[in-house]
Amino acid sequence: MEKAAKLEKKGKSIIHFEIGQPDFPTPETIVLAGISALKKGYTKYNPPLGIMPLRERLAKIHNVSSHQIAITPSGKTALFAAMSAVLNKGDHVYYPDPGFPTYRILTKYFGCIPQDKITNKTKLIILNSPNNPTGNVMTKKEMHEINKHNSWVITDEIYSHIVYGNYVSYYDICNTKKTILVHGFSKTYSMTGWRIGYLAFPKELEEKMDCFLTHMVGCTATFTQYAALEAVQGSQISVAEMVAEFKKRRDYIIKALLDIPGVICPKPDGAFYVFPDISSFGKTSAEIADYLLKNGVAVLPGTLFGKNGEGNIRLSYATNWKNIKEGIKRMKIAFYNL
Repeated sequence: MEKAAKLEKKGKSIIHFEIGQPDFPTPETIVLAGISALKKGYTKYNPPLGIMPLRERLAKIHNVSSHQIAITPSGKTALFAAMSAVLNKGDHVYYPDPGFPTYRILTKYFGCIPQDKITNKTKLIILNSPNNPTGNVMTKKEMHEINKHNSWVITDEIYSHIVYGNYVSYYDICNTKKTILVHGFSKTYSMTGWRIGYLAFPKELEEKMDCFLTHMVGCTATFTQYAALEAVQGSQISVAEMVAEFKKRRDYIIKALLDIPGVICPKPDGAFYVFPDISSFGKTSAEIADYLLKNGVAVLPGTLFGKNGEGNIRLSYATNWKNIKEGIKRMKIAFYNL
């Protein structure tokens, strides 16, 4: 994004496929709920674990007690809290590769040891379905295999409402005694800038979560929690419409990429990313990303998401049709001339 911004300052036109956030506005009912909360004076501290109406609503959705829910200022904070609750220095951690870079960074931050496969030493398994950057969705069979292990599991389901076929939540079928759900409102309700997420966890972790949030963040902003409450208990029509639009964009961009000789692009079942294989061009992912940027298209190299991302680039189709069509046009010309 920094490279793209520098080029744009010089007057170059850039199509942004690197940004991973919905291009839709936050639904008006949610915005109005936030404004209403502000007008009612909900601008003070609230309990570190969050306001009870929102915790109770989420507890009902996930079939747990409200004592097992914590509201956090972002999904990343939820992930940080979850990992801090179960990890000690030197613990072994398995996470997706390619996967969301924060998993790798936090594993290193906590002084833990990353693993390429799950073993009897694995203290924590991190799952992400649908996956960022691939859009892959785990099968029930894969989930049951994970559930056989005695490791702690953090299941990041931030994209769980942006799916285009059958979807099963790991949290719904797992051993909840050793599982923590990380979730949020950013993707489903286009609330990325509101910075609000949440956790569901075993009851025995309540004191740890309360302590962590008390001294790390104090509390999540009260008015954003009332906006989130409206999101989960109000109409879900806007979500369905957004997902339907994402599916149309996905189908178009997959077909368009496959029309480029040398590009292989699997069809993702969720999220709003494609992760095409560009290894046939004989250059690294970073080199391809830099080359495309010079040709007016910003993408992310697959290696940003781990060593197994080499040979791929990530494109987000969370942008409008004009940008998608123009971006693909530029990519076709660029790859033809490579």
